[in-house]
Amino acid sequence: MDWESVFAAYPVNQEFVWLNNCGTTPAGSHIVDAVSCFINKYSEKGILADTPSYLEVKERIKEIIADLLNCRSEELSLIHNTSEGMNFISHGLDLAPADEIILLENEYPSNVYPWLHWKEKGIRIITAPMENNPELFFRSLSRLINDRTRVISISAVHWCTGMPLPLEQVGILCKEKRIELVVDGAQGVGMQPIDLKRTGVDYMAFSAWKWLMGPLGLGMLYVSRKKLDVLKPIFIGTESVVNDEEYLPYKSQLKPSADRFTFSTSSFIDWIYFKSALEFLSKIGFEKIRKRIFYLTDHLNKRLRQLGFHIFSDRFSKYPTGITVCEKPGLSTKRIMGSLKKNRIVAAERLGRIRFSPHIYNSISQLDKAVEVLANE
Repeated sequence: MDWESVFAAYPVNQEFVWLNNCGTTPAGSHIVDAVSCFINKYSEKGILADTPSYLEVKERIKEIIADLLNCRSEELSLIHNTSEGMNFISHGLDLAPADEIILLENEYPSNVYPWLHWKEKGIRIITAPMENNPELFFRSLSRLINDRTRVISISAVHWCTGMPLPLEQVGILCKEKRIELVVDGAQGVGMQPIDLKRTGVDYMAFSAWKWLMGPLGLGMLYVSRKKLDVLKPIFIGTESVVNDEEYLPYKSQLKPSADRFTFSTSSFIDWIYFKSALEFLSKIGFEKIRKRIFYLTDHLNKRLRQLGFHIFSDRFSKYPTGITVCEKPGLSTKRIMGSLKKNRIVAAERLGRIRFSPHIYNSISQLDKAVEVLANE
């Protein structure tokens, strides 16, 4: 693979070393071209412009994601973000007083706040401890489950540590115990291999702007086919119902797919952006992308160890991750972040540690530049 051409496709490389790709990702020149082309044509003819149709763009996005996640296109809908998806799921479930929900310790707020409304309805919310490796986590989680457990909602990858969660094992356990398995896929989709059919995930929400390199303000919701008639939509709009292009008479029948959750007019420009990003990634191949991300992360980890940094992923070395979380005894995280910012290197601070997350447009020389900055601390 000519990774130099990928590097050249991202103008951000001229200004920054962007190593916070599990946070947000910048746009490549292919995206700028696609969005500009659409806007130019739209400015001339509005909705009559000769551009890809609403349906074509939506189906192409869903086709690529369905192939990536091993699910059906009709199990996917386009939404705005992970929080929105988690609210659709949480408010759409039917739970009873004394039921229990298990969440994850130090979880990202998108997978916490949407569940809190259940407390006032008599539902108990339990937190599973975030252990140092997936095996320990699974054992700790298993001990929390009882005959009142109805929902387990966890992330595919923990945002503070980079540790992938054992979704397949949890999925088997949930199937045995008849527990609904909900996943926040924001940190995992596009970086970790996620097979929704094999893992038995019932519901998942994720954002477009991390490993999938899409636009801010766009996400996706997955609802397993067998759960489509179980999850009650909390919003109903024009596009939720069958024959939605025919406005009158009003209908009561919902679409038979997850499109019922894309309930009204969306930001089509964001869809154009996302389609371009996904086609760029799909052309390279997601498995090749995954290997490249892991290669870059491995290089960064080796260099940081040489400087005396502790790498959190060493605690789960059998489980590759594209997220480097590190710290060095005696060295202030605040000071490190200040030096990185001064040198136009974009990273993040999480739980008092430094978090790096390279993507395919990053180069080895960029990683080495970040290491050199840290070496001078």
